[in-house]
Amino acid sequence: MILSQYLSELNKIEMLLPEEERSLWQSYKVDGDLESRRCLIESYQPLVFKTAMRWRLSEPAMLDSIQEGTVGLIEAVEKYDHTRGVAFSLFAVHRIKGRIINHLKGEDSSLLHIDSPLTESAGKSTIADLLIDAQAEVSAQVEQNYLVEQLKTAMERLPAKEQQVLQGVFLDDCQPKELAAAMEVSLSHIYRLQKQGIRRLRGMMSKLMGNWR
Repeated sequence: MILSQYLSELNKIEMLLPEEERSLWQSYKVDGDLESRRCLIESYQPLVFKTAMRWRLSEPAMLDSIQEGTVGLIEAVEKYDHTRGVAFSLFAVHRIKGRIINHLKGEDSSLLHIDSPLTESAGKSTIADLLIDAQAEVSAQVEQNYLVEQLKTAMERLPAKEQQVLQGVFLDDCQPKELAAAMEVSLSHIYRLQKQGIRRLRGMMSKLMGNWR
């Protein structure tokens, strides 16, 4: 399929209403209905395209990235827990993006720096740029990689909604307003969850950082 055909098919997809989506998740996760699974995957295909559009790729590379992103979407549908109250779009985008990034890294080593921007003020800096210094000594890189892994582990221990907000803001480049809409909460609640999550992370990391000196 060429890109124009894909986009034509994409334009035919209608966004699910909240009650429709809840019904599909119930049918798939509880009753094992594979048709509901197919509908969910198809309905969220625009999210794959939106994620792939982060990178300016040639048409063949874009189509390959969309294919990889779709694999990530399928994995997300299969692993998603619809009872936790976390918006599927925020859960899925991380897997979709991860699949695409891994594919691009494998295709071209010059793309190893790709990632989403941490903040607008960071300019072209990415999370990888900020956490791992490619010019550092090997021993320093090992230490930095260890700290990054510890931070990821700490994030996984956060309450689901705090983890969702920090993931969205700092890793998936989502705007707070987008998160508020996806999670169906107020913007002030998003900021409160972000503040609480950062406070918990600091608490979990403080002992490790103290011993690191």
